[in-house]
Amino acid sequence: MRKNLGEQYSPLYFLAALGNGGMTVAFFLLLMFMVKHPETPIPTFEHVSAAFNSGNIALSALIIFATIGILFFAINHFRLLLWNIREYRGFKQTGAYEKLKNSAAAVQLMAIPLTIGMSVNVLFILGGVYVPGLWNVVEYLFPGALAGFTIIGIYALRIFTDYFSRFVIHGSLNTINNNHLSQLLAVFAFSMIGVGYSSSAAMSHETVTSTIGLVGAIFFGSIAVILAVVKMVVGFQSILKQGIDKAASPSIWIIIPILTILGITFVRLYMGVNHNLLHVKDPSVVPIFLVLTGLLSVQIIFGLFGYKVLKSIGYFREFVDIKGSGKSPGSYSLICPGVAFTVMGMFFVHYGFVRTGIVEQFSTVYFLLLAPFWYVQLKTITTIFALNKKLLKSQEPQAVLKEVKSL
Repeated sequence: MRKNLGEQYSPLYFLAALGNGGMTVAFFLLLMFMVKHPETPIPTFEHVSAAFNSGNIALSALIIFATIGILFFAINHFRLLLWNIREYRGFKQTGAYEKLKNSAAAVQLMAIPLTIGMSVNVLFILGGVYVPGLWNVVEYLFPGALAGFTIIGIYALRIFTDYFSRFVIHGSLNTINNNHLSQLLAVFAFSMIGVGYSSSAAMSHETVTSTIGLVGAIFFGSIAVILAVVKMVVGFQSILKQGIDKAASPSIWIIIPILTILGITFVRLYMGVNHNLLHVKDPSVVPIFLVLTGLLSVQIIFGLFGYKVLKSIGYFREFVDIKGSGKSPGSYSLICPGVAFTVMGMFFVHYGFVRTGIVEQFSTVYFLLLAPFWYVQLKTITTIFALNKKLLKSQEPQAVLKEVKSL
């Protein structure tokens, strides 16, 4: 991997680690929805082991595939996280950091708490799948997770208020050069923190722990929703006047992971409230089906529309194709929408069709419904490898020919 990038480094490189972490979650969902775990909200080491030894060859093969995928992308997530931390420390010593910090491009710093929030989720998955007996002490782990997300949340709020307050006080946001949706990176970060809180709200049986998670999830989720409305209006106003900035054009897809995270947050809060506050053992999944259908519909519209835009302006050919001349760390923002669409698809199919009894699990129709989402997952994996080769391999030229335009 490239080292000592100095002024050529960008905080957007954290999105490389984020994408690998998200792919870890995508592989975990194969176990989540296909391995039975009636006693716990997620499959644990014991459930996975029992399913693997059940004699079902197809299920055993699925478990091998999923666990290898989880481990592979989790290792890459932490490898890239450590690389980013090291490079970011060097970057902070340069004049480029001060320039970024005092401009609208400071929103790129929100990629740091966003990625660290994903790291907590990856650790939780690794513990659940690979550590025997972990669920026996999980109630002791939830307070630690809440404390961790609180620290991440405070860090994110500090970054956000530092740069956004300058716009409010001085009116220094250059709307002419804001013809993209990169400012939604802050919304992405806050929604990630919110979904982290929601895991404790849904899975803990301790009322105090669950309630703290509930309040934290609503707090950061509400911030994300309000900011999304404001930043979408400002961004699209500039885009429709000037056309989208080519280097930052993948930001048109950033609403896709935001909607997935907000959707998962809703699912977790709905289940947590029913189990821990209303004491409903088997709540209806119909409200979940309706909400996820609406969110997925918006994702599909933005996915198709965004693909048309990116294809028309030649973004994939220039910035993703290994032979293309464009090199931008912002290209890693292409990974999160692919992962998020896959994750949303898994929730949508299982809550919307399987748990409602509309479709039988493991039937032909079941796999046909999942096929488009798995296809997107495969394309996303190939994109990860392509971007790693283009942007991170040490034999690549040290100069990044085209960086994301200053926001």
